[in-house]
Amino acid sequence: QVSLTTSDNRLEVKAGRSNFKLPTLPRDDFPVIVEGDLPTSFELPARVLAELIDRTRFAISTEETRYYLNGIFLHVTDENEPLLKAAATDGHRLARFTLSRPEGAAGMPDVIVPRKAVGELRKLLEEALDGNVLIDLSASKIRFTMGGEGGVVLTSKLIDGTFPDYSRVIPTGNDKLLKVDPKLLFSGVDRVATIATEKTRAVKIGLDQDRVTLSVTSPDNGTAAEELAAEYRADALEIGFNANYLKDILGQIDADTVELHLADAGAPTLIRENEASPALYVLMPMRV
Repeated sequence: QVSLTTSDNRLEVKAGRSNFKLPTLPRDDFPVIVEGDLPTSFELPARVLAELIDRTRFAISTEETRYYLNGIFLHVTDENEPLLKAAATDGHRLARFTLSRPEGAAGMPDVIVPRKAVGELRKLLEEALDGNVLIDLSASKIRFTMGGEGGVVLTSKLIDGTFPDYSRVIPTGNDKLLKVDPKLLFSGVDRVATIATEKTRAVKIGLDQDRVTLSVTSPDNGTAAEELAAEYRADALEIGFNANYLKDILGQIDADTVELHLADAGAPTLIRENEASPALYVLMPMRV
């Protein structure tokens, strides 16, 4: 049993034979977030929200000068069907997750949820995966309520900035299709990248008929190469990627096959499980 007592700006904590007396601060100094009106309100299953975060947050930028990229961008669209989309990018890779627009989300403002709030929310979701999450938001604040009344509530300010029009960098005409086992490609890239320089982590991918060749050349550490079986019927191509960025994306694919839609050595590559997958990734190439 633990007992807590306060007196004279101190908190006394007793548990068994242990006794702590801790200094406290004035309660009026605790910051209070004034939520104001949160006109948009909708629910998502906690597991869906957790997957949305898991599939996108690795691409959030950590560069503070580009503060508008320091979070997950949430917005709704009405192109062919009403959708809720989540996106994150650091300029080198893009992650996007799409789901049907929840009831109540129509007309919601575009918002950017800060990286720190995303991380705290994901931890809280781990304890509430079997329920729903109520999301209330305005253009400047967002509130997540887990566990209904008496549950946990996380309120956060939103990033005051404009997220770039990321749809312009999603390739639509890449005509070279590579299909490969994502776990096989991940482990192959991981092996050859062990000799890559720490600064670039560059790996070259050579594509030919039903064959992938992974290679790394380092002036200091030597060379490495590995061949993988794959499905590829287009013209031969060599392209370079940052090994860590590629592994981050491959680690999100739970299927037996991943599709890489390529154009040339200088164009972004589209990566996804298949056409029906809610998650989509874009990776910029590197010179190797």
